[in-house]
Amino acid sequence: MSEIRIYVEGGGDDKTGKLAIREGFSRFFGHRQVRVIPCGSRDQARDAFRFALKSHPEALNLLLVDSEERVSTTPWEHLLVRDRWERPSGASDEHCHLMVQTVESWLVADPDTLAAFYGQGFRRKSLPAHTDIEAVSKADVMKALDHATAPTQKGKYKKIAHCSALLARIDPERVRRRARHCDRLFRVLDDLSSPA
Repeated sequence: MSEIRIYVEGGGDDKTGKLAIREGFSRFFGHRQVRVIPCGSRDQARDAFRFALKSHPEALNLLLVDSEERVSTTPWEHLLVRDRWERPSGASDEHCHLMVQTVESWLVADPDTLAAFYGQGFRRKSLPAHTDIEAVSKADVMKALDHATAPTQKGKYKKIAHCSALLARIDPERVRRRARHCDRLFRVLDDLSSPA
């Protein structure tokens, strides 16, 4: 295997947004040698991943998208039921990873970093305190994030403007403790990075 390529949802439709989300995820993954490929929408990420299985067969190609809701099955089964996405030929369970229920769930899993980023006026107590952040609905995560950030100088959370910067700052270990699907992704990456 020559490289690990992660096809990730996010970055919007322009180069600037994609460059920013690539940098944010790359910093989040830390020392792990991965190539982050932001794709825009969930469907675009799925399509790029499927194409990569054929165009980059020597690489380990991974898909990383929001689950959009709670997950009680394997990632591929979840995507089949929710989105009618068939698992591509040649793709195994280790190829598919979910941000449950949304990338913002990962952000709110580290309230200290959010408080430092947003500064004065940040309403930390508005964030979900649930130890299993994946149990908190996407709607509730977004509502809490909006409420927590609204009175700050940076203003209400803006996905394109803030997500990349926050991904580059949040502590992966804190996120892993509160989000088992994030932990699963890091375990796969660590297993692949370990010397044989």
